[in-house]
Amino acid sequence: MNQMLLLVLMFCGGVVIAVQPSINGRLAQKVGTLESSCISFAVGTLLLLAVVLVAGKGSFRGVVNSSWWELTGGCLGAFFVTITIVAIPRIGTTAAMAAVIGAQLTTGVLLDHFGLFGFRTIHLDGKRAFGVALLMAGASLIVRK
Repeated sequence: MNQMLLLVLMFCGGVVIAVQPSINGRLAQKVGTLESSCISFAVGTLLLLAVVLVAGKGSFRGVVNSSWWELTGGCLGAFFVTITIVAIPRIGTTAAMAAVIGAQLTTGVLLDHFGLFGFRTIHLDGKRAFGVALLMAGASLIVRK
């Protein structure tokens, strides 16, 4: 996949991250917070299972060679989904997404800079730091009353 298509897909992912908590929050009003998280993951799991059965090219056998921490992604996702269900009705979507964006940028820069999880290293230079600062400042301005 070329870089532009990947960026467009990541933009779409960002839209989904902003919309998903509102959908889950509405469901939580009917069934409860933890129940909404569970339903969200169950429906997502069923969808992914169908996609894997139709288009999957890997193998689940490789999981036996995985480190324990490589299996924690679902736990992190469950935490994120649950905390957004709790937070968004109280602080609003914009404030929640600003906090998420700030955390993602900070974490992303650190992951890149130190080449964590075995990915290539992209050092933090002044230009990248300034870009992150601008985005954080913009997020801060958006949520100020």
